[in-house]
Amino acid sequence: MSTLTPDVLSRDVSRTMESAQKSHESREFRDSRAHWSGIFAMTLCAFALVASEFMPVSLLTPIAADLKISEGLAGQAISVSGAFAVITSLSISAFAGNMSRKTLLLWLTGLMFLSSPIIALAPNYLIYMAGRILIGVAIGGFWSMSAAAAIRLVPLSKVAKALAILNGGNALATVIAAPLGSYLGAIIGWRGAFFCLAPVALLAFVWQWISLPTMKVEQSASGDRNVLKLLKNPLIAFGMAGASFFFMGQFALFTYLRPFLETVTQVDVKTLSIILLAMGVAGFIGTMLIGRLLNRGLYRTLIVIPLLMATIAITLVVSGHQVLPVSLLLGAWGLIATAAPVGWWSWVAKMMPHNAEAGGGLMVALIQLAIGLGSTVGGLLFDMSGYQSLFIVSAVFLVVAALLVGYTARTHRVQHDSC
Repeated sequence: MSTLTPDVLSRDVSRTMESAQKSHESREFRDSRAHWSGIFAMTLCAFALVASEFMPVSLLTPIAADLKISEGLAGQAISVSGAFAVITSLSISAFAGNMSRKTLLLWLTGLMFLSSPIIALAPNYLIYMAGRILIGVAIGGFWSMSAAAAIRLVPLSKVAKALAILNGGNALATVIAAPLGSYLGAIIGWRGAFFCLAPVALLAFVWQWISLPTMKVEQSASGDRNVLKLLKNPLIAFGMAGASFFFMGQFALFTYLRPFLETVTQVDVKTLSIILLAMGVAGFIGTMLIGRLLNRGLYRTLIVIPLLMATIAITLVVSGHQVLPVSLLLGAWGLIATAAPVGWWSWVAKMMPHNAEAGGGLMVALIQLAIGLGSTVGGLLFDMSGYQSLFIVSAVFLVVAALLVGYTARTHRVQHDSC
């Protein structure tokens, strides 16, 4: 590890800014036509992917009962998809080579489509997890390539708008996946809920096939596929560490909300669906509002968010048996947590505009690894010692995230002052 002296930090930020400038200049001669239909097709795919990834969150209890496993073991479906998303995001660029990015995105969407019937028809835990592995591969590959692909679909002046639309699919799925899964699970069962994702994935496949241009690999993109090289910049390394602890803390708690609400707060299925829907609506509102906060202070926002979430986690330990306080606290959690990824992707766009595929791959890998670790730790704690220890550990992770972001902000100020 290099010492974080002002000279070293200055060189790191100088290289980052010079590369960003070259990247922006090289895009001045791109095709000026905007493929907005392709952007919306990818947004639908993003929606289906996120809905598929987190559908088990609201269905852990019936899945566990049907497959005759514990709820903690059922929750490892999130972990395994996260693990394979990590592997895929780190290797997809090298594995795909010079394959056109349209073809690659179609293959990944096809895997998502296949996963739905595999999971829905799974006769045992092993087949169920095999379907989740396919989801993990699709998630890791799609999110690694999606930002870079979106940048190539529109003129430079419209890139921010395109990325906002693409992230909107993510936000919308985060809003409705849990309550919709709970609702469908109560009506047609958890298997039927997963079957409902198949036609959405098929529509996304056809739409992308029709609307996306070929998107051959650019020479600059094919030259450097080692995403881990980005971590040589201390600013990026500490920022990514902060993001990792944030998502570990978030999903250690979020993955096991349904068992908590059913066994501790003791709500029925209808009330459970209402609470999850309220979280989703609050999250959508938060996504619309966070832009203003980020414009006023990116790092300040990224510090305050995990601290507020840690406070909520600790308060839930105290008031977990009372429906009204729990509902209000989880509404606040949804408002804050759903909007948080917008802040982290804004940070990535600010720090790594010059290497979209590598930067996206690294961010996806670390986030998915964090989600996997968080849900794994959460499952072990929930099964062995109950929700109290789980929520406390979640709060600890979130506080560590805030501290790391604070250090990253300080490092960034040193870089800025040294230039």
